[in-house]
Amino acid sequence: MSEGGKGSSLAFGQVVIGPPGSGKTTYCHGMQEFMGRIGRKVTVVNLDPANEAMPYQCAVDIAELITLPDVMENLKLGPNGGLIYCMEYLEANFDWLQEKLAAFGGHYYLFDCPGQVELYTHHDALKNVFAQLAKWNFRLAAVHLVDSHYCTDPGKFISVLCTSLSTMLHVELPHVNVLSKMDLIEQYGKLAFNLDYYTEVLDLSYLVDHLASDPFFRNYRRLNEKLVEVIEDYSLVSFVPLNVQDKESMRQVMQAVDKANGYSFGDQEHRSLEALMSAVVGADFHFTSTLAVQEKYVQSQDKAVKEEVMDL
Repeated sequence: MSEGGKGSSLAFGQVVIGPPGSGKTTYCHGMQEFMGRIGRKVTVVNLDPANEAMPYQCAVDIAELITLPDVMENLKLGPNGGLIYCMEYLEANFDWLQEKLAAFGGHYYLFDCPGQVELYTHHDALKNVFAQLAKWNFRLAAVHLVDSHYCTDPGKFISVLCTSLSTMLHVELPHVNVLSKMDLIEQYGKLAFNLDYYTEVLDLSYLVDHLASDPFFRNYRRLNEKLVEVIEDYSLVSFVPLNVQDKESMRQVMQAVDKANGYSFGDQEHRSLEALMSAVVGADFHFTSTLAVQEKYVQSQDKAVKEEVMDL
């Protein structure tokens, strides 16, 4: 993985990003186990200096370089300022990261990143780290996790869309947005529309109309219309539903990421024709898979009405 070396082989991987509590570490653990079962050699790299309890087998840990508690204690910084300092310190010590990664040539990499939103929306430290990895012949895709239950609140879902779009534009990597914790999607309320409306980000004017039914948001209708207009003008954001405990769900996400970072089209491992076609073509049947996810995790309106009648 020498910088700019013509003879160095390609390395593929994912940078797992998203807000706090969205399930990044759980995703890395689940994906490490899932890929291990299909024969991939997976190396998990923890880039979160605040991550102390890691369920996965961590090969490279930023805690060997710097930890958030030490930064907060010695520099008298809060958690947000401390995380930014840690990422800037990592950016200044690329040689440490390159030396650690060199020991795992030929592996597939999962980078578990911090859960601070501004690191992906407007701060440059992590963006520069990803750019440096690209110079070392890493072919990466960003996997942006968002809690799926935000779909049940129109205001929060518009905020999620804005954050996802801003992250996509700033990080400058092939991007896969993921609705995590699908098994809990209706924990805080019912969906106003079918699941594919949220995963494909269809005509958002219906969402603005639904939001206007709330007296508070009615006063901000024009603002919401302009935000939605920006999202639709770029037309970049869509989502893949995920439940880490569901093998089929994990396979769908893996296929989407493999297409994004080019792993599906490379020669990093020996594949049967069946496995190759599954990775390249399988993720195209997105509507069918989304419909299956909806049937599994979203309660139908008819069933909900029947339960309400029984309760009465």
